[in-house]
Amino acid sequence: MNRFIRLRVPQLLVAFLVCTIVACVDRPTAGADHGNRIRPYTNNPRYWQYRSRPVLLLGGSKDDNLFQIPDLKEHLEEIQKAGGNYIRNTMSDRKDKGFEVYPFRQLEGGKYDLEEWNEEYWRRFSDMLRWTAERDIIVQIEVWDRFDYSRDNWEPHPYNPKNNVNYTYADSGFAEHYPDHPGQNKQPFFFTTPGQRSNTAVLKYQHRFVEKLLSYTLGYDHVLYCMDNETSGGEEWGRYWAKFILEHASRVGKTVCVTEMWDDWDIKADRHRRTLDHPELYAFADVSQNNQKKGQEHWDNFQWARLYIAGSPRPLNTVKTYGADGGRFGNTRDGLERFWRHIIGGAASARFHRPDSGIGLSAAAVASLRAARKLESLIKPWEIEPANHLLSERLDNQAYAAARPGHAYAIYFTDGGSVGLNLQGVQGRFEACWIDIATGEWGRKDGLNGGRVVKISAPKSGHWVVAIRRSSP
Repeated sequence: MNRFIRLRVPQLLVAFLVCTIVACVDRPTAGADHGNRIRPYTNNPRYWQYRSRPVLLLGGSKDDNLFQIPDLKEHLEEIQKAGGNYIRNTMSDRKDKGFEVYPFRQLEGGKYDLEEWNEEYWRRFSDMLRWTAERDIIVQIEVWDRFDYSRDNWEPHPYNPKNNVNYTYADSGFAEHYPDHPGQNKQPFFFTTPGQRSNTAVLKYQHRFVEKLLSYTLGYDHVLYCMDNETSGGEEWGRYWAKFILEHASRVGKTVCVTEMWDDWDIKADRHRRTLDHPELYAFADVSQNNQKKGQEHWDNFQWARLYIAGSPRPLNTVKTYGADGGRFGNTRDGLERFWRHIIGGAASARFHRPDSGIGLSAAAVASLRAARKLESLIKPWEIEPANHLLSERLDNQAYAAARPGHAYAIYFTDGGSVGLNLQGVQGRFEACWIDIATGEWGRKDGLNGGRVVKISAPKSGHWVVAIRRSSP
């Protein structure tokens, strides 16, 4: 017997080491921060850098909780092919389309055990993280989605006491029904933290959920964290979870970027300042709700936010660009204008919202993504600044400009037309390269002379963007 063990111990040890190595390769582990992570760009912190290089985050997708969709890998390939490198991933589990699953294990009697996991939910999440990392697609996670816990979505949810074996209505303080819009903020689910109602009966399960999430995400460098989807909740809730995530990351030697997304459509509202005023906690701000606005007001409000954080500049993300024909938040033209105003206006990210609130990854969205990448190939957005003051003879909502005066100018036309571009005091020859946003293809090229106000005329009506650069000597 002893001889049998002696002969096989080395073989067993080798097998154990091989299995350990394979496991580590298959699933990244959190560790030292080596500088590859997504973070504000060193040379211009209004933008992002990833793998030590500046990046403009662009995207569009057909759903929000992408990790749940059955054809995720194929959809990520479509996004990448179109020029997208950015997705929104809510941790949502409501059964909108039938293929979604909850994160908790369902017992034979039909109830859920919040102490046990549904491995299918987490397998999907793990696949999403791995596949996006392989494609250098940045993932912006929303940890909590208020719509999951109200109205019809609350009735079958595992956190509803009638559906789990872990607590009662008396223990949790929950009601059986929450019929109001979640914007009313009546759901005690969002009041559990110590600075609020200190509801330990529920908070411990919320802790377990976020810790489980982090056990996957902290092994990667391409993840951004947003606490909520367009919340109107208390400040204490979001701050608690932001600190919770930062502290857990720090314990394993990682640095991550967190934010909160507020519901107010006017980003000058006081609630948005809970994020804008606190760069020590929130490394970026998501101002997607500005995309409820239109025209000049949309541009002006975003420029107000850029100016407001000028003392501590950091990325302003817009992970949801509203507007689609047949939707509730403007038409397709509105969506395209909002997307391009934010790109020209200095946003660090822009993504078309899923249908029917946005155009998703439709043909129009793909064309815009390709057009934006063509513009980026000529003029790096982190090297220019919004510059509408250089335009003259401009009609309302006609054109928007960004520039590095004397070197490069980008002008977006919402529907063709002409404007004057001030090149006074800037001598030399310039080349204007037009890009058709409707097709994503190159248009004509024009030669320009500096030293004066130059008339810039779009090739025809429709959405156009032009890159104007100093010609080589």
